[in-house]
Amino acid sequence: MQYTSTRGGQNVHSKEAIYLGIANDGGLFTPVKIPKMDFEYLEGLNSYKDLAKYIFSLYLTDFSEEEITDCVNKAYATDRFDTENVVGLKKLDSNLFALELWHGPTYAFKDIALQLLPHLLIRSMPDSYKRALILVATSGDTGKAALEGFRDVERTRIVVFYPSEGVSDVQKRQMTTQEGKNTHVAGIIGNFDDAQSGVKEIFTNTEYVKIINEKGYFFTSANSINFGRLLPQIVYYIWSYLELLRKGFLKEGERINFVVPTGNFGNILAGYFAKVMGVPVNRLIVASNINSVVSDFINTGIYDRRREFYKTISPSMDILVASNLERLLYLVTESFERVKKYMSDLKENGYFKVEDDVLKSIQSNFWGDFSTDFETRQAIKWVYREYSYLIDTHSAVGFDVYRKYKEKTSDMTKTVLLQTANPYKFAKDVLNALTDDEYNDIDPFEAIEMLLKTTGVEVPKGIRDILSKPVLHPDVIEKDKMFEFILEKIKDS
Repeated sequence: MQYTSTRGGQNVHSKEAIYLGIANDGGLFTPVKIPKMDFEYLEGLNSYKDLAKYIFSLYLTDFSEEEITDCVNKAYATDRFDTENVVGLKKLDSNLFALELWHGPTYAFKDIALQLLPHLLIRSMPDSYKRALILVATSGDTGKAALEGFRDVERTRIVVFYPSEGVSDVQKRQMTTQEGKNTHVAGIIGNFDDAQSGVKEIFTNTEYVKIINEKGYFFTSANSINFGRLLPQIVYYIWSYLELLRKGFLKEGERINFVVPTGNFGNILAGYFAKVMGVPVNRLIVASNINSVVSDFINTGIYDRRREFYKTISPSMDILVASNLERLLYLVTESFERVKKYMSDLKENGYFKVEDDVLKSIQSNFWGDFSTDFETRQAIKWVYREYSYLIDTHSAVGFDVYRKYKEKTSDMTKTVLLQTANPYKFAKDVLNALTDDEYNDIDPFEAIEMLLKTTGVEVPKGIRDILSKPVLHPDVIEKDKMFEFILEKIKDS
């Protein structure tokens, strides 16, 4: 299989796409053609790991069967996830199902990809490449999941940048207490877009690349700009559809909706891949928070980041520049020139507008809306009261947008709502949603205990344990000091 830059400047195979992370022209590596699945073959697959091996074999055509098997078995070992098949699927009512993606070591959906990516990367690196320097910008969950995935992995060093005041207290503590000889973390004075643009600037600065190469490293990414991050996410869409078929909740060929809380557009783009591969998806429902640049684009065809940035109770979605949208634009237009023009307009003018035919194609697959913080809190309370089911602030955005979707469309298609994080990662906001801000002034870590008392829902061990861990990464820096921070951390390695 060939992968191409969305901007037309580079064609590679899958191993090169994974170890490079981003194309040399700033574009994102994307399959030239999305493969179709053999559904008869799928019927004989009984485990999540077996499905993952099959899906990966369609995309990673320069990996051997043994390499794929080894990567999957190590990533999804039984001691890494606390549920048998990596993810969980719960029926809430006859039409509504919750796909739990937070059963991994950091209790967020990013684990599903970031437990696998280090193994893919090591097997992708040419022998002439001594060490990989992985740069990550995170709005909360990716950072910890990447740190945990790459911790002490041979031939790698990882540097994570996060908005210092733009993540939850639990997310920050998870990152700043991270152990591992090859892990480094710094808060950025600014928001996620500042961190993400800073990382991209470092990747594409030829002088920086030269300096890093001279020190025996090459740059790569663990963000979803790396196709090796996106690929594992395709699997759980297919698995949930097959699981609903196996359990008799769906009939063969019956269409299905997926509701996806999204900021950077990677998670929901994986659903689009699953649809093109053959899953009978009716609508992919984009759930944004008040930073609604993506859902606004779905509705208008205008992507406009020239707007106020809001800090919300769903901080992992506090994003105004959704990198993975570029991949969708290439897949829909099949035009490098159009994509380059869109991205140039966005960089230079702060917005771009797609043509009517492009918008029509996008709207035939996607539907979008957003949720305010008030509506998000109401959704947490309603879901807990209605289903005795506790959800985090990001998943709650999905529930609220799904409510709006049903009101506006009257669509009764069976629907899967992606649950992106364990509620205890955002315990204070979840607790206050349930109690109408009764504990608004409580310490964030006391809120964990109070949420346990209020609901009886078990606190994950990894979240409880971080309370006693020492802070190992206290640095907070200006955006323009990111490369200096990197050099400081690798100078003695």
